[in-house]
Amino acid sequence: MTKDSVLNIFDQFRDDIDQGNDRRERLIKASRDVTNISKKAIFLLHRIVLEDSSDDRALALRAAASGREKLSEVHAIFAAMRPELVGDRFWRYHRQVSPGLQEYIEALSFAHYVEHDTLISYQQVQDTLGDAAGPFFPLTISDYLLGLSDLTGELMRFAISNIARRGGRPRASQVCAFVRGCKSDFEGFVPYVRELSKKQSVTATLWKK
Repeated sequence: MTKDSVLNIFDQFRDDIDQGNDRRERLIKASRDVTNISKKAIFLLHRIVLEDSSDDRALALRAAASGREKLSEVHAIFAAMRPELVGDRFWRYHRQVSPGLQEYIEALSFAHYVEHDTLISYQQVQDTLGDAAGPFFPLTISDYLLGLSDLTGELMRFAISNIARRGGRPRASQVCAFVRGCKSDFEGFVPYVRELSKKQSVTATLWKK
């Protein structure tokens, strides 16, 4: 092997590393953008669903629709991630994508609960992460569960806010019972999902309050 061929190999290594670092930075920024939009959607849901209304069902439907409309802004960001996460790249850069994805699942599942009083399914979340050409990238079970675990915090905040509303105590009790059931169901996954134990502890603390 000549000196030039060795140098060419190292140049290729350098280019691959530079491209990888650039891709990582783009994905970190995209994940932060997803997080910011998702937080705004959660805030919007809380604000609307606690407005004074003689028709709580209509209010819930309006809140859920507004939350989903805000989250639609995330779709283009996820679509732009697709070419960055082809094949094994998804697993290589999963740590950069995961925070925003979990925040998105938290917001999406909150909108779903406000409308249906149920937990959004894995497949329903995955269906939002794609288009006619197929999924933008895989949805891991860990991201799904961690996003749902974060949801319990928003639901406890929702329950506490309902106590202050006229006639809101039954609704608050219903939400607390739902959170208790979620925590119980999630316990079985704690040994298999990193960070879930910590989130479960947070849920327990909030529920006791």
